[in-house]
Amino acid sequence: MAGIAAAAVALGVTQLLAAFVGPQADSRTAVGSTVIDLTPGPVKEWAITTFGTADKVVLTVAVLAVIALIAAVTASRESRRAPIGSAAIVLAGVAGCAAVLSRPGATAADTVPTIVGAVCGVAVLRLLLSGRFTDDAPKTADTADPKHADVPDPGRRRSLITLGLLTAGAVSGMAGVVLARAKTSVAGERDAFALPAVDVAAKPIPPTVQPKGIALPSFVTSNDDFYRIDTALTVPQLSREEWQLRIHGMVDREITYRFADLERFETVEKVVTLTCVSNPVGGDLISNATWIGYRVRDLLADAGIHPDADMVLSKSSDGFTAGTPVEALTDGRDALLAVGMNGEPLPTEHGYPARLVVPGLYGYVSATKWVVDLQLTRFDKAEAYWTRLGWSPHGPIKTESRIDVPRSGEVVQRGPVTFGGVAWAQNRGVKAVEVRIDGPGKQGSWQQAQLGDGYSNDTWRLWSFPWQADESGAHTITVRATDNTGAVQTEQWADPVPDGASGWHSVSFTVG
Repeated sequence: MAGIAAAAVALGVTQLLAAFVGPQADSRTAVGSTVIDLTPGPVKEWAITTFGTADKVVLTVAVLAVIALIAAVTASRESRRAPIGSAAIVLAGVAGCAAVLSRPGATAADTVPTIVGAVCGVAVLRLLLSGRFTDDAPKTADTADPKHADVPDPGRRRSLITLGLLTAGAVSGMAGVVLARAKTSVAGERDAFALPAVDVAAKPIPPTVQPKGIALPSFVTSNDDFYRIDTALTVPQLSREEWQLRIHGMVDREITYRFADLERFETVEKVVTLTCVSNPVGGDLISNATWIGYRVRDLLADAGIHPDADMVLSKSSDGFTAGTPVEALTDGRDALLAVGMNGEPLPTEHGYPARLVVPGLYGYVSATKWVVDLQLTRFDKAEAYWTRLGWSPHGPIKTESRIDVPRSGEVVQRGPVTFGGVAWAQNRGVKAVEVRIDGPGKQGSWQQAQLGDGYSNDTWRLWSFPWQADESGAHTITVRATDNTGAVQTEQWADPVPDGASGWHSVSFTVG
């Protein structure tokens, strides 16, 4: 417990001081981000697939648990001749300083909170394991004798001090987090930001896109429900005043845009479905929103793209990179530098003040949040974050479909029922959805599902299927989609790595 208390104080003091120094001094985030960067691609994919949007919470808890375990084990071996516990705290401080210095924009001054925290941690460990807590009372004293009733119990005193220091460390850490967020938050600025007037409006969304008589996901996903997968352990807080977009590399002239510079471009409103490459067959890492922004091709045109440039390496304010084909940013799909989402300024966790939205490509090669840099280059000269870890450099979204009703293991009552789900093939659109329901001991035939009206090739399509549940027992429903090119969704099963999952989604249910 002395080791855990010392680690808590070290972390708490570091976090509290970092709140006054600046976000680059936050070693907790720096270490966590370093862990994310150094984690092998397959492990990251497992974490995203297993924990989904809770992956960062799980990582934070895991890191704290590992720190507590190491602190406890090394402190138990602490002695004057072999200060193993103290050495472990010092080494952790060195690692924390290295992680801080590896972050964009960090300086030597940003390591001060980590150094002070490590010193405090060592001091606490030495205090709790010092001889001042030994029992100096006579060994033969009769503690039941009333005259010895007021003799202090050193073990109890040490336990209380340990608990107090542990609590103080935890409170200091939480206070540091709260202060840091209060100092750096752009929530107030975002709330005051008025979206620009739309020059090219999206066509109205008819109510017929939503099938009736069944509870399916809303055609437009709310900002709160929109999936979030990224590498940012702490959401970047970038103000509009600080924001700038640099366009450079294989261009005729380098350009840097500020927010005021964007006013001369047409503002476009567009409904686009985004999909994560980590989305498994039947997964929910897909959402649809109405975006407001500026055509990327208009911004790139002023820079003048060299003919042999085939990739744009985009970078976020926290250092993440994505490689997008130049064609996808300059053709008629109207890739956007988005500043609005569903009628509001971008939420900070979805990229405020600006992000990329590129129809037809998985997010790992296109949907850079907090974007601040566009470098024109070539795929044979540069690699982005995920491609360095084994993912395909190009990420066109595959034709896929999902069953939302019924849920796996659900008991369906006998009689008429309606099943349904969603299908997608961004940049191609969905033409048809077929359903097959297998009964006890027999395989059903493919039947056409009913489709909600198609909105555009860049959005998902909702489907429903009325069915008469007459035969009791176990059943399986399977779905497949056909896109507007006539290509049928493949049955061949593939994991998300390296270029997205594929296969037919099936759900088992019971008619009771």
